Amino acid sequence: MLNLKNNAKYFVLLPIISATLFAGLANAETLKTKNFSVKISRNCAEGNVTCNNVTYVGKDLKTGKSIRLTGKTIHTKGADGVTPSRFLGYEFRNNQYLYRVTADNKLQVFKSGKLILQEQGTLVD
Repeated sequence: MLNLKNNAKYFVLLPIISATLFAGLANAETLKTKNFSVKISRNCAEGNVTCNNVTYVGKDLKTGKSIRLTGKTIHTKGADGVTPSRFLGYEFRNNQYLYRVTADNKLQVFKSGKLILQEQGTLVD
């Protein structure tokens, strides 16, 4: 039988560990929204919590135009203000544009800090 008092710290860490493992499981995934298809590829060693070499290949489904960017994973910070914690998604910069693909499957595009596009999507194989 588990002694909850002595093992409470493990129950607190379980969601953090699960989120970290989930974030590292897929080295490539595709998000489809109403107007875009975005393929995200993590180009870091398996098991790394953070990754500063993530590839974004986005395609406009109406025009067929595409863009390829390199970015990074984004996370909340732990209590120490340094250690990465909950996985938030990915971000990619292209001059004054910031592209984000969030953990809850949203594609967001900001221009000079202002949100100019947001579409909910689904992950597809």
